[in-house]
Formats: sequence, structure tokens, C-alpha cells
Amino acid sequence: MDSIIFDLDGTLWDPRETVLTSWNKAIEQHPKVDKQLTLEDLKQTMGKQMHEISQIFFPELSIEDQKEVMDYLTEIEIPYVAENGGELYPALEDTLIYLSEKYRLFIVSNCQEGYIEAFYQYHKLDRFFDDFENPGRTGLSKGENIKLVIERNGLENPVYVGDTQGDRDAARKAGVPFVFAKYGFGEVNDFEYEIEHLTDLKRLF
Repeated sequence: MDSIIFDLDGTLWDPRETVLTSWNKAIEQHPKVDKQLTLEDLKQTMGKQMHEISQIFFPELSIEDQKEVMDYLTEIEIPYVAENGGELYPALEDTLIYLSEKYRLFIVSNCQEGYIEAFYQYHKLDRFFDDFENPGRTGLSKGENIKLVIERNGLENPVYVGDTQGDRDAARKAGVPFVFAKYGFGEVNDFEYEIEHLTDLKRLF
């Protein structure tokens, strides 16, 4: 193994409180939406792309209006996340220090453009990662983005760490072993490795 590619939400941190606050602020200001989102609402969308999330949250709107609303939510969310951060999982930095001494580290998330950068900006963890990718930047699926990072960085034997079935499916599409982060937001029954806590990666690798 020469590298580890991470999912972000539910794998490295829990950003739900911050994201929820920013999205509800945006919704209050948008004339086409009249609802308040809950943490449970967010949990059911973790790991999905923005167009999928908009269909779950706003099924009463047209596709065009869904995109308009989600674009506005993102416009409010990115700077809010950059200014407020999220809840890092325990011992994240120590784990990254340990792993980065042995492996190259990357992030591939199903987020919008600017979200990973906001994570970096607040928590100052970008020094541990060689590259990142997301569909907001490429328009590709998570599996395709994993492949893109592998090819772009000349990786020969990576693994992917994530917490949802979508992460598992993406790893399979990219042809890489999957490490299930059991502490995250999803349920997965098919995996090569399983960790109960983020720090288990130090033991596993």
C-alpha cells in the first residue's frame, strides 16, 4: 500500500451542526423555500451529490429551482464553514501525522467546489494531503474522481476510507480496497477492512 484516500464528512469530521446552521440561514432568505432542516435530514443525505440532496430536500420544486436553491445554500455555506469549522473526530491530527510519515494522503468527497478548501482553511490540515477532488470541480462521480486522483498522482496501491454504501460502491468502481469507518453516518456490509475509531488506522496500517 502506498496511499490512503479519505472521504470527508463522516470519516474525518462531523460538520452537520455548522452546515445545518448555514443552510437554514440561507433558506430563511430564499423566497422559494419555506422549511427548516434538521440534523436527521442532513444525515440521510451524507455522501450524496448536491443534485441528489436537492431532490430529497425540495421535491416540490422544479429541477431548475432545486439547482437555484442549492446554489444559494452553497454560496452561504462555504464561507460559513471556513469561518466556523466542524467537529473533528478524536485524535484526527495525531492520526494524520502518523499516517503521513508512511503514506501519501488524499481526499475525495462528493461535495461542492470550495468545501474541502473550507475544511482546510479552518482546521489547517491541508499540509497532510497531497491532492483532493470533488464533483463540484469535475462533474464526475466519486468513483471516477478516485480514479482521477490515482492517475493524476501515479498511485499504485491505494485504499479508500469512507462511511457509506456510496463510498463502498465508489471504491469498487475505482478498483481499490475499502476501509469502512463504522463510526460515521452510514451502514456498509461489504468491505475489506473495518475501523471502530479513526485511530484504528494506526493499528491497521
